[in-house]
Amino acid sequence: MGKGSKYAKVTARQGWLSVLPVLVVILLIRGYPLIVGLCESFTNWNGMNRNDFIGFKNYMNILKDPVFWDLLKNNIIFLLFIPIQLIVGIVVAVLFYDETPGWKFFRNVFYLPQIISSVVIGYLFSVFFSYRGPVNAVLKVFGFQSREWLGEKGSAIIIIILCLVWVNIGWQAMLGLGGMGSIPPSVFEAAKIDGAGYFKRLFKITIPMLGRTIEYSCVMSVIWVLTGLFPFIFSMTKGGPGYDTTTIDYMIYLKSFGSSSEMGYACALSVILLVIVTALTIIQMKLSDRANDWEE
Repeated sequence: MGKGSKYAKVTARQGWLSVLPVLVVILLIRGYPLIVGLCESFTNWNGMNRNDFIGFKNYMNILKDPVFWDLLKNNIIFLLFIPIQLIVGIVVAVLFYDETPGWKFFRNVFYLPQIISSVVIGYLFSVFFSYRGPVNAVLKVFGFQSREWLGEKGSAIIIIILCLVWVNIGWQAMLGLGGMGSIPPSVFEAAKIDGAGYFKRLFKITIPMLGRTIEYSCVMSVIWVLTGLFPFIFSMTKGGPGYDTTTIDYMIYLKSFGSSSEMGYACALSVILLVIVTALTIIQMKLSDRANDWEE
């Protein structure tokens, strides 16, 4: 065995030892609740005195319930914000990269929603689009009737999607700006010399060369839509009207801490959500790897 291989093994061992404390903490914080949730998903646990093993009954009830499929459909509908976020975020990133006048100020302004509480943002939108809110006040000036924007399924979903786009523009712009920083400036300079305009540079150079950045954004956004919309739904619509804006993660909250206290059912719903997120992530990564193989 050569010195190089021995050195590589020692370096690898040192690397694993250096991250071992973090891995242990992550396993304790993430792994333990995951195992407990998986075990409790096979029970009728109510959070207090009832905790009997019932097998796959919770899973069967969930898959038979048409409400679950409506929740999944709502999550899929909210995924529509991702292409909007990508397009708007990349356009903003290009404007930042070109150092458009005022770009330093607007870089902070666009990122501001990322550091504000999601609940605060949700309440802001709920007030803004309330019956007596600013939107209806402006529309009334132009002769339109006031309406309950968050009380109707179609308009409520549109407003939530607008909220998600607004929240994530800054994050997407910073991500795109970081990706553009890895592109050699000579590429853009050559394109400008050849007479390529703004939109031609955007669609012919910037977007194709941000493939990995876009891939990362899509994967993280899909995971976020499936697991992170609770504060927005809670503060804007409470899942209404009916279950029209209820997502799977919000239903987990309702089943866990609602009037029924069906903790076992909620655990089973959480496991199903974990399976869906994992499957979609693997599919996205496989499709991305296949696309890269075709390019090569």
